[in-house]
Amino acid sequence: MRAFVVSKYKTAVHEADMPEPTVGDHDILVRVQAAGLNQLDEKIRAGEFRQILPYRLPLTLGHDVAGTVIRVGARVRGFRPGDEVYARPRDFRIGTFAERIAVHEDDAALRPASLTMEEAGSLPLVALTAWQALVEIGDVQPGQKVLIHAGAGGVGSIAIQLAKHLGAEVATTASARNADFVRELGADHVIDYRSEDFEKRLSGYDLVLDSLGGENLERSLRVLRRGGLAIGISGPPTSDFAAAAGLNPVLRLAVTALSRKVRAQAKKLGVSYRFLLMHASGDQLREITALIESGAIRPIVGRVFSFDDTVTGVESLAGGSIRGKAVVTHP
Repeated sequence: MRAFVVSKYKTAVHEADMPEPTVGDHDILVRVQAAGLNQLDEKIRAGEFRQILPYRLPLTLGHDVAGTVIRVGARVRGFRPGDEVYARPRDFRIGTFAERIAVHEDDAALRPASLTMEEAGSLPLVALTAWQALVEIGDVQPGQKVLIHAGAGGVGSIAIQLAKHLGAEVATTASARNADFVRELGADHVIDYRSEDFEKRLSGYDLVLDSLGGENLERSLRVLRRGGLAIGISGPPTSDFAAAAGLNPVLRLAVTALSRKVRAQAKKLGVSYRFLLMHASGDQLREITALIESGAIRPIVGRVFSFDDTVTGVESLAGGSIRGKAVVTHP
């Protein structure tokens, strides 16, 4: 089976002939028709997440899939061959940059009828990230103030729409050329990150969704009201995350050390910091489908690559200039 893999961290993705997926009793075998490109793929390739996601190499990358079910496991009841589905396969079962993938039935949902395969393939990881940050963890309520960094990107473009649907007042950072675009998505306040300092313009925020980490995350803590919450999806990971992920004691200590500085800063300011590594959920995808069908959320596909050009697609992630999501499609 044709697939695109990383054989060694910090080396280029390349095409390889990989074994056909094994279909378990609760799995569906999906013919991949579209696969979203995510920053998580680039971080794994670069070895940035190897402490918390210790994959065996070679590894087929790819965290989003939209396609058609071609076979189901013996105990699958919710899907049948011919169903068109979308999913974010769970950790340690990724691999959508391939011709086929076996996905646990609990991770999948029927493709929203109003979306193309490319649009559906762009959504699972970023939509689940936004949902888990704003609904599951943040419990965003009407009238609250939410700052979403990198609003024109994959997560940001969905998070703005979801936060607005939840009734929040939404601020975002974006380049000047994307200002009108993020306003159309629902942003009330747009800060040009190249010429403006969001820390000087914003204050009293209830929640920040940070996708950049580092100094940006530290500065984000200072725009929160006391009791506010910053959620980071680029890290650093926290001890709570390490415990929930079942990491061994040595890794827990290492992970705890990574976030010590930002946790100390948050405590001093009277705010909280949480690290989010989103998890697969077919149930949440069905909630997201309802929002799509109601018109509350729309996918943003900024660029489409053919399956043959998957390597180029992965390399494009390093640039960070694509509006919304890039997607790999199959003929």
